[in-house]
Amino acid sequence: MNEICLKPIGFAKNSIKEPRFGSFANEITEIVVDEKFTDALKGIEGYSHLIIVYWMNKVKEYVITHRPQGNPEVPIVGIFACRCPPRPNPIGITTVKLMERKENRIKVEGLDILDETPILDIKPYWAQYDKVEDGKIPAWVDKLDI
Repeated sequence: MNEICLKPIGFAKNSIKEPRFGSFANEITEIVVDEKFTDALKGIEGYSHLIIVYWMNKVKEYVITHRPQGNPEVPIVGIFACRCPPRPNPIGITTVKLMERKENRIKVEGLDILDETPILDIKPYWAQYDKVEDGKIPAWVDKLDI
């Protein structure tokens, strides 16, 4: 396969310096978008939620199978069957609450991301496309610290 070259559109600013388990629901992150993309944020204030796509730049190696969070009560699964970072392409995607926008900066709540993480894209949450009715997840997910 051919390589794909991606360039960040901005970066995250928050107080999370090291990877950790647990809830990020109340974490506040400021996303600083490159000034040349300021106009790309026009109209974003009309949305309550956004989908943030980011590059987990601290991930140096990937795995094919993994025991999420190293939890012995959780089965070993393929990396594509969990949301763990050590992926062949360490891309993260999180739906967050938009709190405010000021010029090229947006403040969001609930982003599970480290400080200085590169941001690849920002998309508005549209229930027509993004909402899943009656979604199913494996029972082991309830054993994770999230």
